[in-house]
Amino acid sequence: MSDAPLLVIAAGGTGGHMFPAQALAEAMLARGWRVKLSTDARGARYTGGFPHSVEIEQLKSATFARGGIVGKLTAPFKLAAGVMSAMMGFRKDRPAVVVGFGGYPSFPAISAAYLMKLPRAIHEQNGVLGRVNQVFAKRVDAVACGTWPTDLPDGVEGVFTGNPVRGAVLERASAGYISPGDYPMSIVVIGGSQGARILSEVVPAAIAALPEPMKSHLRVAHQARDEDAETAAATYAQAGIDAEVKPFFQNVPARFAEAQLVISRAGASSVADISVIGRPSILVPFAAATADHQTANARGLVEAGAAIMIPESQLTAQTVSDSIETILGNPDGALQMVHAALSVSRPDATERLVEIVETLAKKSDGK
Repeated sequence: MSDAPLLVIAAGGTGGHMFPAQALAEAMLARGWRVKLSTDARGARYTGGFPHSVEIEQLKSATFARGGIVGKLTAPFKLAAGVMSAMMGFRKDRPAVVVGFGGYPSFPAISAAYLMKLPRAIHEQNGVLGRVNQVFAKRVDAVACGTWPTDLPDGVEGVFTGNPVRGAVLERASAGYISPGDYPMSIVVIGGSQGARILSEVVPAAIAALPEPMKSHLRVAHQARDEDAETAAATYAQAGIDAEVKPFFQNVPARFAEAQLVISRAGASSVADISVIGRPSILVPFAAATADHQTANARGLVEAGAAIMIPESQLTAQTVSDSIETILGNPDGALQMVHAALSVSRPDATERLVEIVETLAKKSDGK
């Protein structure tokens, strides 16, 4: 077995958990560490982007949120089996540090690290702790926060690391901004992976309602689900607006960099992308998000003066149209929003996570 220190990353099966986990894995491998990913069968399906040298370990896990009565009754036994497996694995190959990124698949490895008193940390992507991270917030050596401020339990101090962003986003960090004016302007509308229908219904009508002089300069890139795209495109066409409506855009970072305004859900990764590139935004938190965490995600940009937040309950063509006019009708204000977004961005989020891992490893060596 190699003498290189071992980092065990524990993460659940969604992109929100897996992307920052992957970013940390890549950075630690580059520093000569060995990296194992601890997940469950569901999480293993999302591991395609991880470097091949990361060993993927599947442990039994379960959630109390799905599966009916039988699922809820068997969940503790599955989790206990996963914890025992993790402890056996750690005894054979002792990790220098264990980092959890949330989701039930991260439960066994973090539990094992706690029981074996191994150096351990968690990273929370959203402004509200997920269920598993809530359990461990007081039982780890460090709580890294992707969104700031994050609602934390009393007595828990978080470290604002930020959420790692893709290389394509980092390439456009602090991209030059052309303030709105009497020339072509771009609006990008991104609905996120779920619940985008309301944006497809409201935003085209809002843009159609803008004053003619402003509207005549606009071009729109609007991400809409297949079933909503036709209606959205028809609304734009009827209003004479140059709009590209697609279910998916490959080059979102490039489009953000060229945009005068971004209209988006407030998912943790979307907020990170908007702040690192530095763009004025109108954020519409997904109302059904667990613990309303998208509202918490938007808070940092809103409080900095970088974004206007519109709750779904107040989302109408009128409120969106007024907000667009406020931003695009005020070039100096729009530029201030750019600087405000950059002021709360963390383009070095991965390096901050690396720092936490290396600090914990050193403390452990010093014991």
